[in-house]
Amino acid sequence: MNTSTSSNGPDRHGAASRQTGAARRRATTVHDTTLTSGGARTSDRVFLGLSTGAAGMIMVILAGVALFLIIQAIPAITADWQATSLAQGVTQGYDSFWSYVGPLVWGTLWSAFLALIIATPISIGIALFISHYAPRRLAGSLGYLVDLLAAVPSIVFGLWGIIVIRPLLIPMSDWLNAHMGWFPLFSGAVTSTGSTMLAGAVVLAVMVIPIITSITREIFLQTPPLQEQAALALGATKWEMIRLAVFPHARSGMISAILLGLGRALGETMAVAMIISPNLVYSLRILTDGENSQTIAANIALNFPIADDLQRRALIGTGLLLFAVSLAVNIIARLIATGELSRRIAARRRRRTTVEETA
Repeated sequence: MNTSTSSNGPDRHGAASRQTGAARRRATTVHDTTLTSGGARTSDRVFLGLSTGAAGMIMVILAGVALFLIIQAIPAITADWQATSLAQGVTQGYDSFWSYVGPLVWGTLWSAFLALIIATPISIGIALFISHYAPRRLAGSLGYLVDLLAAVPSIVFGLWGIIVIRPLLIPMSDWLNAHMGWFPLFSGAVTSTGSTMLAGAVVLAVMVIPIITSITREIFLQTPPLQEQAALALGATKWEMIRLAVFPHARSGMISAILLGLGRALGETMAVAMIISPNLVYSLRILTDGENSQTIAANIALNFPIADDLQRRALIGTGLLLFAVSLAVNIIARLIATGELSRRIAARRRRRTTVEETA
């Protein structure tokens, strides 16, 4: 009895001392926190103010750019184009601002659309290979190269398009015109220099591939592994697993990536200005010289140095429309990425169904 008591005594005393030490440390921690709580609250307030100011600065800059464009463009938009200097020079031959900017908007959208047609399947294929097929070491290297491609300056792409892409596409242009000239895209007199909308679209496609690839790659990697493993366990092939598990999960992210690539293509300037032989016309042809629809950004870059004050205001007005189109594209991409657009469409359909049932 005494032996048992003597053997358990030190253990109880040791446990008691450890509990006392832990209590003292907790008390010290609480005391230190109490002493520094005022400083912590001050630092939190400072950080909150800085982050809020940074977010507000983005809105101020965006509003400032829009306001600048509007103020600068209004004189040209409301001017009489037949009685001012707008009847001469770079804006010659147009009755109003809207007749002048119409072909430019068309050329901008048309070239960007052609670039997306080329870039989208290639980008999705690269993203799938990196995320689901390539070995880990190779996937890391390819991902780095794709990201590096986004850092290449536009002027380099333009030089590459002039020296490599334009001569390379001439034989294909001849073949397309000879065998499919009945189709509007491939009709007309075939180029002898390669300065076509097709060459411009190919270069634009290469420029937007890194954006679409990087985003879709990250979206594919976010697919829940259990869904992929379940599909494979049920006997699906690798492609069936991707089609049934990866694509449905990544659909909204893929659309957002494509729209962000569209935003890059809409604003591209130097590469398009260096490659194509443009004109202010509405044209679907992609294999001809002189019948390629000009883009807004390239038109501003080429004509701004030689324009007078009012003509420059007209060019700024075209930039205002490009700003509005790019802003709309990014807003739509954001709505799709967050699922807000699909929710709004579903809610509108439910309201329409309810109204039809009530009627």
